[in-house]
Amino acid sequence: MSDTRSFNGDFKRFFGRGLGILLPSIVTLWLLFQAFVFVFNTVAEPINRGLRTGVIRVIPMAFAEEDMPTWFIVTDEQVTLRQGRRKIEGLSEMSRGKIREEIRRRQFRDEWGKHWYLNGLGFIVAIVLIYLAGLLLGNYLGKTIYLRVESLIARIPGFKQVYPHVKQVVDLIFGENSRMKAFSEVVLVQYPREGIWSLGFVTGKSFQQVRDSMGGETVTIFIPTSPTPMTGFVINVLRKDTKTLDVTIDQALRFVITAGVLTPEHDVSASDPSGTPRLVKAQRAAERAITESSENS
Repeated sequence: MSDTRSFNGDFKRFFGRGLGILLPSIVTLWLLFQAFVFVFNTVAEPINRGLRTGVIRVIPMAFAEEDMPTWFIVTDEQVTLRQGRRKIEGLSEMSRGKIREEIRRRQFRDEWGKHWYLNGLGFIVAIVLIYLAGLLLGNYLGKTIYLRVESLIARIPGFKQVYPHVKQVVDLIFGENSRMKAFSEVVLVQYPREGIWSLGFVTGKSFQQVRDSMGGETVTIFIPTSPTPMTGFVINVLRKDTKTLDVTIDQALRFVITAGVLTPEHDVSASDPSGTPRLVKAQRAAERAITESSENS
């Protein structure tokens, strides 16, 4: 009975240790894969379809009939066979010219798929287009045209209810303005009651009515919840009631996500009496545990 309990205990301990070691890497790879699939399906593949359509249009102008690629050639027998299949499948009638184009597109898509590197063209074109857009919109003329087009788009019913909020979030992350600098400031504030200090991120100044009501310089602070900092609470406090911390936004987020387990390495409070940061000690302890497990096995 004792052997069974010992085996169960060892199994749970080693299984938990292996899960703790492997799970972060597995989750990271899964998230990266899902991001790749999303970008490929929503950005790269539509661009690839456009490239294939452009190639099909250019081929007749660039090559003589006898020099056409094999995938471009569609015989009358193929068209007739496809017409018959459409009738059997109960599809609407289509002219022979359109059927020929459909078969040609399918043949080119199959030929395209045989060369894996061609699928990367969509990513390359997307990167170039985004770069050119940023380059053009960086000058006065491009920025003026963009603002006018944006003002027209923002008036579209339905679109105007969503676009401003999405734009604020995007500007907060990628924008080159002072709001990003304000958001990167980490502070301590007494919340939810006096005597309890919570970590928060300054998102900007409070709006005018709040400043007038509180009678002083006020700031808006986002208090994240642990372990999911995407949710939290927004509060308005007097600037003098906050304490600015000398830590980066990434360090503060790690502190929140890990429920305070990981603290900034340069922080004195994150060290034991020997002066070794807790994060470093935890990493060394994990390495020792892995080594001991390998030696015992």
